Amino acid sequence: MASGQWSVNAKPQAIYTILFFPTVYRLLPTAYPPMADAPEQNLKAPLRRLTGVRVIGTGSFLPEPVVRNEDLTQYGCDPQWIFERSGIRERRHAPPGVYTSDLAVAAARKALDRAGVAAGDIDLLVLGTFTPDLPVPSTACQVQHKLGLRCPAFDVSAACAGFVYALVTGSQFVGTGCSRTALVIGADTTSRIVEPQDKKTYPLFGDGAGAVLLARGSEEQGLIAYTMGSDGSGEDVLCMKAGGSRRPTSAETVERREHYMRMEGRSVFKWAIRVIDRSVRDVLEHAKLTTDDVDLVVLHQANVRILDAAAEELDIDRRKIFVNLEKYGNTSAGSIPLALDEAVQQGRIRRGSNVLVCGFGAGLAWGTALWRW
Repeated sequence: MASGQWSVNAKPQAIYTILFFPTVYRLLPTAYPPMADAPEQNLKAPLRRLTGVRVIGTGSFLPEPVVRNEDLTQYGCDPQWIFERSGIRERRHAPPGVYTSDLAVAAARKALDRAGVAAGDIDLLVLGTFTPDLPVPSTACQVQHKLGLRCPAFDVSAACAGFVYALVTGSQFVGTGCSRTALVIGADTTSRIVEPQDKKTYPLFGDGAGAVLLARGSEEQGLIAYTMGSDGSGEDVLCMKAGGSRRPTSAETVERREHYMRMEGRSVFKWAIRVIDRSVRDVLEHAKLTTDDVDLVVLHQANVRILDAAAEELDIDRRKIFVNLEKYGNTSAGSIPLALDEAVQQGRIRRGSNVLVCGFGAGLAWGTALWRW
C-alpha cells in the first residue's frame, strides 16, 4: 500500500472530512451495517480468467428530456446540495410511454450499426436490468422481439452490478463456443422506482442504456481477470420492501409507498468504497498487473465521492477514471456500458487497451473485471 493511504479496515477522519462536510462526518455511524461485520470474508470472491473474446461494437442511448437539479426544486431538493453531495448536475428521465426495453433497443441498434452486424447474426441476448417492463415476461424477450432477433434472450438482475454480470455471462457463452455473436445490454429506468419525495435518493438516479457486441477474439483479448460476489445480509440497505412474492403489491403496500426503492446512503457509500478497493486489488493481483498497466477505469457512476475515494485508496491517476456522472446521474445497469461507449467514441479505448470495470449495488452484489480490448 502506498504511503499515506488508508487501509480497508481503518480510515482516518481526514478522508471523510474531505469527502463529507464535518457535520455530516459526525453523523456517520460508528459501526458498519450487519453485512460488513466480517469484511474479509464477505468481500472475498473467486477469481477467474476468460480470454478469447472481443468487443466488436458499442452503443448507448439516453432518453429526453434533461432533468436539471433546478428542476427538482418542486420536490424540495436543493440544487447545490445535490451537486456538492453527489457531483450530479443533471440526469435523464424516460418520458411516459418509453420503457426499459425501448432504451435497450435504441442502444443495441447503435452497437449493431457501428459493428456492421445484422440482426440475424446475433445468437444470444443477455440484458442486465432491475427495472423490467413487466414482472413477466423478461424484458430481454421484449428487446429480442423489437430488434427482430431469432435467439435465446434472458434478463440478469443484479441491480447496478447487472451489466458486469451480463458481460461475464455473455463472455462465457462466446468463450466456450456456445455463441458466435452475443449482444449484452445494461438498461434501467430507475427514475420510475425511486420515491420522488425521498430528497436524498431521488436526485441521484437517471435512466439510460448501453450495449456491447461480443465475438471470438484472440487469447490476449477478453477477461484477463474477473470476480463477482454477493452478500445478501445487506438486503435492507438498498431494497424495495414490497412487490414480490414475499409481500405482493396490495392497497396497504401502495399506501405505505413500499413499492419504491429505498437506500441507506451512508451505509452503501462505505460498503462501496471497500468493495471497490478489495475487488480491484484482487483482480489486478490475479492478472499480475498494477494500476500503472490499466489504461482506463470505468467504475459504476454512483457518486463522484465514491470515485474520488476509490482513486485515493487505490492510488490510481484520477485522469484514468472515466466520469460522466455529472450529466447522467446513476443509471444503474446502464452506467458502465454507457460510459464504455462514450469512451470508445472519444478515442480513450482502443484495441489492446486494458479497461478496468467495477459495478456494485443492491443485493448486495458486485462484479469487477479487467478487460483487454
